[in-house]
Amino acid sequence: MSSNIEVLVTGVGGITPLGADITQSWKGMVAGESGVTRLGEEWAATDLPVRVAGALPVDPLSLLERVEARKWDRCEQLAMIGSREAWRDAGRPQVEPERLAVVIGTGTGGILTTLGQDDIYERSGPRRLSPYAVPMLMPNGPAAWVSMELGARGGARTPVSACASGAEAIAMGLDLIRAGRADVVVAGGAEASLHPFCVAAFAQMKALSTDDGDPRAVSRPFDAARSGFVMAEGAGVVVLERAEFARARSARTYGKLAGAAVSSSAHHITASDAEGQVHAIRTALRDAGLGPQDVDNVHAHATSTESGDLAEARAITSALGGHVAVTATKSMTGHMLGASGAVAAVAALLTLRDGVLPATRNFEEPGPGIGLDVVHGESRAGAWSAGLVNSFGFGGHNVSLVVTREG
Repeated sequence: MSSNIEVLVTGVGGITPLGADITQSWKGMVAGESGVTRLGEEWAATDLPVRVAGALPVDPLSLLERVEARKWDRCEQLAMIGSREAWRDAGRPQVEPERLAVVIGTGTGGILTTLGQDDIYERSGPRRLSPYAVPMLMPNGPAAWVSMELGARGGARTPVSACASGAEAIAMGLDLIRAGRADVVVAGGAEASLHPFCVAAFAQMKALSTDDGDPRAVSRPFDAARSGFVMAEGAGVVVLERAEFARARSARTYGKLAGAAVSSSAHHITASDAEGQVHAIRTALRDAGLGPQDVDNVHAHATSTESGDLAEARAITSALGGHVAVTATKSMTGHMLGASGAVAAVAALLTLRDGVLPATRNFEEPGPGIGLDVVHGESRAGAWSAGLVNSFGFGGHNVSLVVTREG
């Protein structure tokens, strides 16, 4: 059973292929829009088999001071954009520095800096490397920069658990508050790895869709015609607060982070495992003090791979039954890797706030074995009370979060 300490969400922020902030991104999700486009970079016109991605609709530099942003990798820029929005949204809580912590997860960290600086080294030699190269490529860079921005001295942590990183960061934030080590935690995930090397690497393992048709129709979670995931970039961040702290300052809240669980499948380095996912879901429910019947909506991991979607569908059915409504927002954003779980958590909280569960884009016919109530066509209105967020990553990382209405 969970700790008696309740944890509330008081702020949300982020940037996705659907918008430069959460307001725009959420509006796009509810409307069923797509942020997947054809790659326009010169490198995309080479012999790469993949031509589409979930690229950001704005240049992050247009949202930041260039003098400061030049010291940050793109991943760090996105983390800062999302964190600043979430912090403003929370009302900039007045909290002792030692009681404020930051947890920002990422799958690949400053991979664009690593690859770019290596190109410079090979072409021009060591003296041409940027003096900022190391802090730009460090996976802990996003958490470190955000902690300095906010003056957070309660810890700056970085889970690196592939595509589960952002969700695990939120679970870690929950643990920090419950353990009495922080009153406020800024938690989430960021990813920026749209580079020919990364695209080629995922393509070589047959994980990406090579569909060269309408980019908006390529990401098809749970659909019979799904053919692999679409790489994307973005960030999602939440502000978590100890309930007593938030109520004492009369903070507006989105809901409660009621429970979380992190499990490892110990099964295969890349293949999904329904058994490990079931364990994470059931453990998260116990942590939240809820039963399967209490959950009414699921924000699925659902990347649009054949085996991954099937494993998750089996896990959801096994752990919850068939009564839950399921959405897969990667159908609209693509797969933001380490940021996806955090963005899904934000979407789950907004579902509770607005009473709207976004429809899964491109879902026309369920694939074999997908026995789920997948919301499609139009977003579904309802008095949603408890949502499950799933996030799974290569290496057998499984994370499930449970969000509920406050009180």
